[in-house]
Amino acid sequence: MSQLVARHLKYHLLDSGALYRLVALSAHKLNSNLKDEDAIADIASSLQVKFDVDGESTRILLAGEDVTQAIRDESVSMSASVVATYPNVRTALLQRQRDFAQAPGLVADGRDMGTTVFPNAHVKIFLTASAEARAERRYKQLVQKGIEVDMAELVRDIKARDDRDTQRETSPLKPAADALVLDSTLMTIDQVLNAILNTVR
Repeated sequence: MSQLVARHLKYHLLDSGALYRLVALSAHKLNSNLKDEDAIADIASSLQVKFDVDGESTRILLAGEDVTQAIRDESVSMSASVVATYPNVRTALLQRQRDFAQAPGLVADGRDMGTTVFPNAHVKIFLTASAEARAERRYKQLVQKGIEVDMAELVRDIKARDDRDTQRETSPLKPAADALVLDSTLMTIDQVLNAILNTVR
């Protein structure tokens, strides 16, 4: 959704969740211990990342390698949720995220964008949906890619990730006080996009 909004507004894009996935993927590639916060923070501080917007798609490059699909692997997703709880990792990525804010504007997607990273943003939208709805959407994405996945397991993983993110001490998942809370459970993609664009305008 953030890609669609950025494309319509002709703004830059920051997928902050991808940054944590990139940290997790890098840790996997280096066989690093996910429980070693300092080692993971070192990885976060040295990420070579680029969001390459090309027509209707966005490629995510890690040290020049296209890892757009690799970071969406469920094992990477779960590991990303773990490393995102580390204060040192979040500190290492904070200024890097803020540096994405350049003219003409930025669409920043992430669970603490409006509360921690960009507390003075002009527009803040807290986009949510039920765990079941998000699992169904994720299931369809994976099936289209030929990946077999268990729906019940997807729901459990999403709920577990939400629990970790809402209960962590550093930058917990919650809407900013001045954010528009938009529940997309029963909405189509076009309805969500129009609601966001209308809010921006």
